[in-house]
Amino acid sequence: MTKLSRRQFGMAGLALAGVSLAGALPALAQQLKGGKLRVAVLSELANYDPQQLSTVNFHVIKNLYDSLIEYTPEGKPEPSLATEWTIAPDKKSVTLKLRSGVTFHSGTPFKADSVLATLQKGADPKRGKNVFATMSIVKDWSAPDDATVTINFKAPVPERQILDLLQFLLPIDPKGIDTVETVPAGTGPYTLVNRAVGQSLTLKANPKYWREKQPIVQDLVFTVFSEDASASAALESGAVDIVYNGSSRSAVRLKNAGFQVFAGPGPLVQVFRINSTRGPFRNKAFRQAFNHLMDRASILRVGYAGLGKVVALPWAPASPAYDESYNATYAYDLEKAKKLIAASGLSADEIKNWKLLVNGSDESSVAISQIVQGSLQKIGIPVELDMRQGAEYVTALLGGDFAATFGAVGNVQKFPSRVATNSIYRTSGNPVLKDPHPHPDYVAAIARVDAASGGAAEVKAAYDNLNKVMVDEAFGIPTNSYDVGLIVASDKIGGITLDIDNLFVARTIGFK
Repeated sequence: MTKLSRRQFGMAGLALAGVSLAGALPALAQQLKGGKLRVAVLSELANYDPQQLSTVNFHVIKNLYDSLIEYTPEGKPEPSLATEWTIAPDKKSVTLKLRSGVTFHSGTPFKADSVLATLQKGADPKRGKNVFATMSIVKDWSAPDDATVTINFKAPVPERQILDLLQFLLPIDPKGIDTVETVPAGTGPYTLVNRAVGQSLTLKANPKYWREKQPIVQDLVFTVFSEDASASAALESGAVDIVYNGSSRSAVRLKNAGFQVFAGPGPLVQVFRINSTRGPFRNKAFRQAFNHLMDRASILRVGYAGLGKVVALPWAPASPAYDESYNATYAYDLEKAKKLIAASGLSADEIKNWKLLVNGSDESSVAISQIVQGSLQKIGIPVELDMRQGAEYVTALLGGDFAATFGAVGNVQKFPSRVATNSIYRTSGNPVLKDPHPHPDYVAAIARVDAASGGAAEVKAAYDNLNKVMVDEAFGIPTNSYDVGLIVASDKIGGITLDIDNLFVARTIGFK
């Protein structure tokens, strides 16, 4: 096995030997002051499980947990709980060296057993949640000692895919792994003080945190606002210091009003999610009609103030699977949509026997759902909007209790098969489509991408095949990329760290 130096990493995306980040701080961090940081959020969190990488959990994950490795905003891997890692020449294994002197919030020492327990949970289709699909490449794992872990793969794996796996794994305290949904069990910079469901979440600085001089702010309070306008008003009045994950439209207005706005490198793609096990959506031709029922330009303009890109595939432009030609092939075209609906053979009553689930707490979701409702009305399909608020909507979304709804997906700038970490695109244990997966061609296409470790032609063919299968099966209809995790802050705030996934990182933030 070979160990690669930082210089060898370069632009090739290779693994590197670790360099400690314990003292790494933003340039102004030494000048920043602590205190209480008040953050407005627009969604109630689902739970404390770091393997549920849902947008509603984005504000807490990196504050309660640490990853094995981190990415810089440019996608460069850096050490975290793993101080170094070595990828075997045959790309069939990776060996990690773990950081010493780290403890979980419970006081349990961070050792190899916690990584093994986290891997075990991630590989379980019932418990692995968003991590389960990423674990599909893993054969087994072992720990020769408390500071070393080796992960073996089923076949040679592209190096970027290995790094993505390490970045996605956030070790969980083995003692708390069975109760992690309700009780945090991480090593992160903050610990839980109190949660008032639907109202607020209070965290305090971890006094034994391993990163030197972090976190800066000692008290971290998240307040849940039911409306974007209310959160913005709280920032303008000084009631909060930051609005996290508000709307693009509000961010533009607040920036013009003099507030700081930070957009990270990890966009989401908005997807019209279809439950293909229900009603008329069991019919493929009917689903395919929605490829042409999406007025993507209007959705981007009205829902996201034009900030983003129109897309017909679930990739950001930075993804190696991105193919802009699909935007033209599957453009908004009501005549094509009507022909596909006619070809479905469904009756007039069947095609309108469903409701569109809408996140009533999110102004963008309401607006874009109304655009789709209008397009359907134009071709004679009246559809009712099923408005649900806050936790009620999240429960329906993650439980698959809908016929169709808009819901964003992440990991769209990383290795393409990472799309399967999102609930609608999971290949197994899919909470919407259930098991056995109703779209075996999609499952096979994801497996083909994972296995394509050969030349450029083989890799491109695997990506092309996945794209064709996605639009053919049409259980998810992408519309646009957009900035998620936007941070709008008062001018008193400094030390903002941008995360590759746009998760909220509070440990470097302080007051000027």
